[in-house]
Amino acid sequence: MTTLSSMHILPITPEQTYPLRHQVLWPDKPLVYVQLAEDAEGYHFGAFVNEELVSVISLFVNTQGEARFRKFATHPDWQGRGMGTALLTRVVDEATRLGAHTLWCDSRQSAADFYRRFDMQPTGEVFYKGPIPYVRMQRRLP
Repeated sequence: MTTLSSMHILPITPEQTYPLRHQVLWPDKPLVYVQLAEDAEGYHFGAFVNEELVSVISLFVNTQGEARFRKFATHPDWQGRGMGTALLTRVVDEATRLGAHTLWCDSRQSAADFYRRFDMQPTGEVFYKGPIPYVRMQRRLP
């Protein structure tokens, strides 16, 4: 069994995120659906195990010190094995390093408990993207 000790996190290109974003988040939509107009301005990270990209996340920081992560996806074979936790920990550290004071995301409601483990709290009302309920999760950064 592969452990976290064999996992490493690296900066990646937006294009490297697209296959996992598509497969995990919106497999019923065309690939272009998971591409963001602002991808070129983001910071993209991937978790690799034995050179296989198993989890991706994209971070965007605005000039007001707000950081948002988007398109966080872990291959189903690797979910629940610590890859997403390691990757989100890296993004929290990176957002802090970049001077952000707030970190937020639009979370699928089914993932809200995961984000609570990172001191993120729901803000606002539940909203829908198609049939999927979402909630905004947010936290202050040091």
